[in-house]
Amino acid sequence: MRTMTVIGTGLIGTSVALAVSGRGVTVFLSDRDPAAARTAAALGAGLARAPGEPVDLAVIAVPPSQVGAVLTDAQERGVARAYTDVASVKAGPERAALRRAPDPARYIGGHPLAGRERSGPLAARAELFRDRNWVLTPSRLTSDEAFERALELVALCGAHPVVMHSRDHDAAVAVTSHVPHLMASLMAARLGEGPAGLARVAGQGLRDATRIAAGDSRLWGDILQANAPAVAGVLKDLHADLSRLVPALDALARGGAAERDLGMRTLVDLLERGISGLAGIPAAGHGRTADAASPERHGVLVRVAERPGELARLIAAVTDLGGSAEDAAAGLSGGGPGLTVRFAAPAGTAGRLVTALAADGWDAVREDDGGRPAREGREGRKDTRIPTA
Repeated sequence: MRTMTVIGTGLIGTSVALAVSGRGVTVFLSDRDPAAARTAAALGAGLARAPGEPVDLAVIAVPPSQVGAVLTDAQERGVARAYTDVASVKAGPERAALRRAPDPARYIGGHPLAGRERSGPLAARAELFRDRNWVLTPSRLTSDEAFERALELVALCGAHPVVMHSRDHDAAVAVTSHVPHLMASLMAARLGEGPAGLARVAGQGLRDATRIAAGDSRLWGDILQANAPAVAGVLKDLHADLSRLVPALDALARGGAAERDLGMRTLVDLLERGISGLAGIPAAGHGRTADAASPERHGVLVRVAERPGELARLIAAVTDLGGSAEDAAAGLSGGGPGLTVRFAAPAGTAGRLVTALAADGWDAVREDDGGRPAREGREGRKDTRIPTA
């Protein structure tokens, strides 16, 4: 791909332009707000002017409700040889393309699964899409050329292509993106009506749960309107769960022994369902699930004495050496006193981590290929998670 035009220079459009211009593609920028296009150009995203001839690909980076009209206008003007969009709802733009666009075969829907709570060109980052999934939703009319151009765009941005039907995509993002944004907004709204001193006890958990509520309200209103049926369906399921949860909490607060027991079972069941659901979502920074996206990982076992501060010192040592304690687990040592702590490390670094830990005086070994410790059996070990917060 040699040339591209980006229509809409907000966060996503400017990030696309920065990514591909950094790979040698000549990018032309346009926006209904000339200042936004000029700002993107000043960031090095491209040229704030129209191309003199049709470009290889036009990327339409506007809200979902506007994709159809912008696509139709661009095709009528002959802006590009192929067209895609980056809206987070796909069925509506696809229907608009099939119904209104002069040449729907030259269009393929797209949605990069990346973003920030900030908006506008100044929030853009060239690396925003690196190692993220990028959904492509070809229609029954999409040409091979349009498909190939979209795949090339995904590759230039360092993302992973995922092909889905537009309706399947919209049903999925209602669960993974649109309803979570609503929940974050509802929770954040309670902060303005909370008790005195709330700000002094707000921790990282609250910030994690409400961060995305800072997104552009008009853009999110457009997104939620475009995907309203799927979002409403998920909210109805959540309502059913809340209808079980509230009586359970009331029983725990005021009920008798039998009612409290039933309430606790209901509460634990809902919490366990949440833990189970997390197992299928992508790990941070990866486009696939945690197991599928991560490289092969080997276990590193470290025996540690049960002295105050010793476990914290080990975790600090692993972190300093480039390891991670996020998946660490501890258990009783089968062959003697103390604890055995297991860390998971990429296959290429597990050996180096063991060597470095041993050099620092730790009793560290690797698990063998059969999944058993190299020095001790698993008998007698009772694993417990190590909290890292």
